[in-house]
Amino acid sequence: MINNKKVIEILHNISLKINEQKDYLTMLDNEIGDGDHGINLARGFVEVDKKLESISDKDIGTILKTTGMTLVSTVGGASGPLYGTAFMYAGKQVGDKSEIDINDFKDILKVAIDGVKVRGKAEQGEKTMLDAMIPAYNSMSEEQDAKVALLKGVDAAKKGVEYTKTIIATKGRASYLGERSLGHQDPGATSFTFMLEVIAESL
Repeated sequence: MINNKKVIEILHNISLKINEQKDYLTMLDNEIGDGDHGINLARGFVEVDKKLESISDKDIGTILKTTGMTLVSTVGGASGPLYGTAFMYAGKQVGDKSEIDINDFKDILKVAIDGVKVRGKAEQGEKTMLDAMIPAYNSMSEEQDAKVALLKGVDAAKKGVEYTKTIIATKGRASYLGERSLGHQDPGATSFTFMLEVIAESL
């Protein structure tokens, strides 16, 4: 089980990771997008980080919803609304729990995927973050051991990122490139994989 304090710690570590990788994520986005994914996402998580102390005693649903609303209001481009929606759906799913287990986390990931699909009007195979999120969820869904499940999820997400190099983008700015988007990995799939890595490492 992980409690609300651990969730706060994980969000802080995600913020550090995204900041550490912002130039790399922006470089990936320069190749096929607006060139702002890393900078925008890092800015959003800096703002999330500033709020963590004030919500550290709240239930996990409130913590995740606050994270989502902060990302929506501070991150430009597509990633703010998409990640923001994912976190808000996750918060709604958890509700007022102060502890969650691996089954709760799988439920969180499932509704986060639903949120991204609705907000982005996207499906798997269109060179988006879903190409990492959905394989991660599928590989974790049958596994009951938290550590094993998360490691399987990270491995599947990384494979999903590699897969995005082999397909043509049909969503977002990258879709304008058509076949020229081949050979480039999706920045959103990459940033999601970083987040999942942080969660796995924290356990």
